[in-house]
Amino acid sequence: MKAKLTILGSGTSSGVPMIGCNCRVCKSADPKDSRLRASALVEYGGLTILVDCGPDFRLQAIRAGISHLDGILLTHNHMDHIGGLDDTRALNLCESHPVNIYCERYVEDSLRHMYAYAFADPKYPGAPEWHMHTIDGSAPFKVWSNAGDEVLKWEKGFGYRHLGSQGQEGVSVEVIPIQGWHHKVKKLSVLGYRFGDIAYLTDMNLIDDCELEKLKGVKAVTLNCVKFDCHHSHFSLHEVLSFFEKVGARDSYITHISHLLPPHAEFEKILPEGVRPAYDGLVIEY
Repeated sequence: MKAKLTILGSGTSSGVPMIGCNCRVCKSADPKDSRLRASALVEYGGLTILVDCGPDFRLQAIRAGISHLDGILLTHNHMDHIGGLDDTRALNLCESHPVNIYCERYVEDSLRHMYAYAFADPKYPGAPEWHMHTIDGSAPFKVWSNAGDEVLKWEKGFGYRHLGSQGQEGVSVEVIPIQGWHHKVKKLSVLGYRFGDIAYLTDMNLIDDCELEKLKGVKAVTLNCVKFDCHHSHFSLHEVLSFFEKVGARDSYITHISHLLPPHAEFEKILPEGVRPAYDGLVIEY
């Protein structure tokens, strides 16, 4: 089954350019050095899936022409990956469906705290309408089309009326989670995802060897790097390249890039064959 992955954001948590910075990367005129917060859009098996929904989601969605999502997969609970979820309420209105969110339990707990108004009963009119789906990193799971979801009807002064399902048969795809850790000591769980021959991984600095089995035969893979040397919660460049060598994918992309790495054109030249820096708008198809 063919997959198409579009990088909506290839930047680190501060984005590039970073507020107040005058370094040559932040001042670069190359559009590939303008990096929104890390996120990807996946078209797979007839479904449209968003991976992470950070504070730049509104701009990313407008740029990419997103008007439909079957589901959102969250990698973890940091704000640069969940800070744009309130903007999904626009999809409630234009699609007349709740938004399906797939994440680990601890991530859902964070959402219930940070977005308490979205889970309140009674709910403030116009607050996001979400359906939560709990996943873990141990086994494949299914993402379902939202065509069979309950219908939302907006009523002025009240909010959404929940009218039940349309009764359509749902289409699903299987997604394979790859678990990594965002901190070797504190071990914050982060899930990457494999869609057929493409795997999207970010925000890790430790991946257990057993998880490499899930990446066998993958043709394209992404992984995070914010600077050349060691970082407390991200891979160094050496570690990323070592990981790519182990996986053996045809195409490997570095994402979640900060201004501490060289401008895109320079960075690309120093990377080995088959490894490239990702950039906003990059399309990967296999």
